[in-house]
Amino acid sequence: MSEKLQAPRGTQDLMGDEYRAHAHITAVANQIAETYGYEPIATPIFESTSVFKRTIGETSDIVGKEMYTFQDRGGDDLTLRPEGTAGAIRAVISNGLTQNMPLKLMYTGPMFRYERPQLGRRRQFHQIGVECLGVSHPYVDVETIALGYQILKTLGLADRVVLEINTIGDTESRQAYRQALINYFTPMKDKLSHDSQDRLMRNPLRILDSKDEGDRVLVKDAPQFEDYLNELSKSFFAEVCVGLDSLNIPYQINRRLVRGLDYYNHTAFEFVTTDLGAQGTVLAGGRYDGLMSQMGGPETAGVGWALGIERLALMITPPQQTSRPVALVPVGDTAFASCFDLAMALRQQGIASDIAYSGNVGKRLKRANKINAGWAVMIGDDELASGVAVVKTLDSGEQKNIAISDLISYFKSDT
Repeated sequence: MSEKLQAPRGTQDLMGDEYRAHAHITAVANQIAETYGYEPIATPIFESTSVFKRTIGETSDIVGKEMYTFQDRGGDDLTLRPEGTAGAIRAVISNGLTQNMPLKLMYTGPMFRYERPQLGRRRQFHQIGVECLGVSHPYVDVETIALGYQILKTLGLADRVVLEINTIGDTESRQAYRQALINYFTPMKDKLSHDSQDRLMRNPLRILDSKDEGDRVLVKDAPQFEDYLNELSKSFFAEVCVGLDSLNIPYQINRRLVRGLDYYNHTAFEFVTTDLGAQGTVLAGGRYDGLMSQMGGPETAGVGWALGIERLALMITPPQQTSRPVALVPVGDTAFASCFDLAMALRQQGIASDIAYSGNVGKRLKRANKINAGWAVMIGDDELASGVAVVKTLDSGEQKNIAISDLISYFKSDT
C-alpha cells in the first residue's frame, strides 16, 4: 500500500475562509502602509545562512535550534528565512540603497522555524513586516507603532489587544544594565537553567525572557532596567510616550519587555492578546540602530515590526465572497453550448459565472448552492426556441423570465 501523502507537520494548506482571512489581513495592511509611505519589497525565501547567524546570533534559540538550514548542490549553506528583517536589510545593502535614506519598506510572506506546532504557531508561518530606515527621531517610533495600531483597529481588534512598550536604552545604558545583570545572576549561576547559564556572559538580557519556571523566580528580584538608563535614553522614551498620548493610542509600560540582541536600542513594543493562550503576541517590534552596520553597511537608524498573520486570522471573521456567481444550468445537451457561450460572455463583462458540466438539473442546482451562487439561469430547448431564459434567485426561490439577449445587461445592473 502506498504511503498516504500529508502536508508536513507544522504546515497547512490554506483554502476557503482561512485563505480569505489571510488575504484580507494582507490587503488591509498593504492599503494602510501605503498611506504611511511604505514601498513593497520581496526578498528570497532562502538566504545565505550567514545572513541570520550574523544578525540573530549563533547563541540564540532560533539559530541553534529552529532554523531550516541545508547545503545546496553547489555546497553553499542556505537557510529558509526564520524572520524578515535580516533579508530586507541585506537587500538594501546588496542593491546599493544605503545612499537613498530614508527608506520605508514593507514585506509579506512565509517564514520557517522548527518549533513544536500549537495554536498560532506553525513551522511554516506568514508574517507582514515593515522597516523604516534612516531616521532616528523618536516620533518615527510613534509613527511605526501607530501604523500597526491602525491595521489592528481596521481589522476590528483594537479592543482585543494591549500595547506593551518599554525602553532598552542606548548602548551606554545597555552596557551598564548588562553588567548589573551579570553581577546579580553570577552568584546564583548554579540555580539557573542550562540555557540561561549559557546566556549569562554572552547575552544576560535574554535570561529575562526565559520560560523556565526556576529562572522566572530568580528574575523577579533582578535589577530594573530603568535604574540604569541615562538621561538621553529617558528623554527618548518620554517623547515616544508623549507621541502615543497625543494620538490617543493606549499602552502599558512593561519593564520586563526587552530585546536581547545588541543591535536593538531604545523602544521595544508588542501588541498582545489573551485570546490565543500562550501565543499572545500578535505584533512585535522595536528600534534597531545597530543592525545595518552589523551586516556590513553604514551606521543607520532603523525601526520596524512584524505581525503574525496566522494569529490574527484566528481572531477575525473571514470576509465573505465579494461577489456571488451566476450559475448556468443547461437543461439537456442541446443547450450546453449556449450556456457555455453565455458564461464566457458574462466573465468578459466582469460578472462571475459557473457552469456545471454534468448531472441532471437537480444536481446542477445543488452545485449552484454549493458555490454560493446568487442566481441560476436555466436554458433548455424551449428557452432556446423562445429566446427567453428562466432566472431563479436562489435566496428567495423567485423565478422570472428574461430574454437571453438581455441577460448580460440584467446581471450587470443586479450584481
